[in-house]
Amino acid sequence: MINTAFKPRADVLSSTPQFLPLNATLDNFATAIFQGDFLNYLKNSTIVVAGAVLLSIALGLGAAAALARFRFRGRHIILIVILMVQMIPGAALLIPQFIIFNSLNLIGTYWGLIFAYVAGVLPFSIWIMRGFFLAIPIEIDEAARMDGASTWQLMTKVLFPLVMPGIIASSVFAFIAAWNDYIVAYTFMKDQVDYTLPVWLNSFTVVVAGEIGVDYGGQMAAATLFSIPVVVFFMIIQRNLVTGMSAGAVKG
Repeated sequence: MINTAFKPRADVLSSTPQFLPLNATLDNFATAIFQGDFLNYLKNSTIVVAGAVLLSIALGLGAAAALARFRFRGRHIILIVILMVQMIPGAALLIPQFIIFNSLNLIGTYWGLIFAYVAGVLPFSIWIMRGFFLAIPIEIDEAARMDGASTWQLMTKVLFPLVMPGIIASSVFAFIAAWNDYIVAYTFMKDQVDYTLPVWLNSFTVVVAGEIGVDYGGQMAAATLFSIPVVVFFMIIQRNLVTGMSAGAVKG
């Protein structure tokens, strides 16, 4: 991908391919940034991904705490339903989601896309973070209660900091799922200006000899730019991600 991003079109389509870009050029990146409305699609992706991550963590954290720390009727049924939902392919839910969101006038809006992503990642987030809550000794809750802590103080000042690795692991999963999605964004957004970056990657075309073809150089340059935020984000939280995923997988 990176090699092709730096190659001129003649080298990309050469019958004798070369691995290294001997005639390296930045024209493909200029095409991706200035001719493809890159900043607009970047804005769309940033808004949608940030909303999906924050909402999924907020809802998942509360649900995980309730399922792990409180006893109420139907709790085990809810856990079974969460597991069952994770087994359903996302593509199978696309049409039902579209019908429901269309009836709520959410098609073509940021909120519709955010809610669709949250619905996809929330079961995983709840299950992962529930494992962290279960790993915390119940004596900590009792000690906080004896010191006069309310339920809200117990959650925000005692329990939530202890499950931070689980929060990070869940947020990374939500981030990658929303950032990389193509089919939901393409289906739910009506106007081209509202598309996200994955849909934008499919828009690179070039006219050669009167025929429309794929601008592979521009597309690979765009894909390189598209991958940078994920790589940077992963490098920043890599240690916490591995710790959170491995710990949450064996607890609960």
